[in-house]
Amino acid sequence: MLQKPRGTRDFLPGEMARRRAAEAKMREAVARWGYGEVCTPTFEEVELFTIRSGENIKKEMYTFEDKGGRQMTLRPEVTASVARMYVNEGRSIPKPLRWFYVADCFRYERPQKGRYRQFWQFGVELIGADSAAADAEVVMVADDLLRSVGLEYDLKVGFLAPMKHLLAGIEPGLQRQVMGLLDKRDFEGLANCLQTCGQDELEDALTGLVSCRTPDEAFEICGDIPEKERIQEIFSILDGSETEYTLNFGIVRGLDYYTGMVFEGFAPNLGAESQVVGGGNYRLAKLFGGDDAASCGFAIGFDRVMVALGETPMPRPPLVAVLSQPGLQAAAFRTARALRAAGVTAELNLLDRGIGAQLSHAAKTADFACIIGQREAEAGTVTLKDLHTGEQREMGLSEVVAGVKGVGDR
Repeated sequence: MLQKPRGTRDFLPGEMARRRAAEAKMREAVARWGYGEVCTPTFEEVELFTIRSGENIKKEMYTFEDKGGRQMTLRPEVTASVARMYVNEGRSIPKPLRWFYVADCFRYERPQKGRYRQFWQFGVELIGADSAAADAEVVMVADDLLRSVGLEYDLKVGFLAPMKHLLAGIEPGLQRQVMGLLDKRDFEGLANCLQTCGQDELEDALTGLVSCRTPDEAFEICGDIPEKERIQEIFSILDGSETEYTLNFGIVRGLDYYTGMVFEGFAPNLGAESQVVGGGNYRLAKLFGGDDAASCGFAIGFDRVMVALGETPMPRPPLVAVLSQPGLQAAAFRTARALRAAGVTAELNLLDRGIGAQLSHAAKTADFACIIGQREAEAGTVTLKDLHTGEQREMGLSEVVAGVKGVGDR
């Protein structure tokens, strides 16, 4: 028996209903901020990702050669694709651009809880606004989207400038190593690394930076820096908007990718793979042949959000099973069609079953049974049976619609 590929999943109707309901809430939330949906190709040229991350990234991607001999890859993320689309299609559009996407991505890595080879992202990109207000807006949009689905999570916001200022005299390769250790809170590894390279005098300043509770505490450690006013303004806006977050100047998120503000969100009930959102400032357009457009965005790990939300069934509209005696299928189809036209969900018996067997089957999935016998067919009525209470009454279709919709509106 053939099985699905490792690291992928099949979604049955119940799970898809949960996913679509959560996605719909996020879509409604992001639209209220004025963001419009964009869509990019599922596969791109490999160079789109190696030009930024190097050839080693190929080990983590699904790459292939097409029939024209071109090196292509299934997209491992969407930000690079959106930046490429901006360079191709968006430079003449009035700024700032407020775009969002919902897309599946592909990475060749070891599958684990909340981490798959095919996974979905809900992302936002704000392009062409280089300001503290833009940075703060993106953080608040992410928070709004996650709150819209009822997710409990911890938001952490930082800025790279204080850490980079402290490490300014260190060569880039060592900077990456130190920042990575600080990002992971590996203080023992950090101490060893700094001692090995003769920079142990930075240990107290770097570890102190992580525990700062206000921007001013960070400035006391690293001194005045060019980004000081922007940092103060970002956190002033977040505080003024009553956004719940924790200040963290130890967030890195990739030295070569992000340039200023950075943020992450974690759902405590996910264990080791608890991150559900990550983002910040970046500049990719120039790398892809465009202008040096300021950009700020994030990606939500939609699969992890669904795992964190748990298995609670999503509400659905009442379902009416339209059942009929032999020879009355045409009347049943007409009735079901009329119910659907009135906005009621209806399904028909499609197998050779008697009324008793039809009712038994309907009770497993439906909320009501709309029964059509000879008398009902001649009178233009139906017998509506509530499959939860057992109550039933003969009535016209308009009464059926009103009764079923009334239950759904409760």
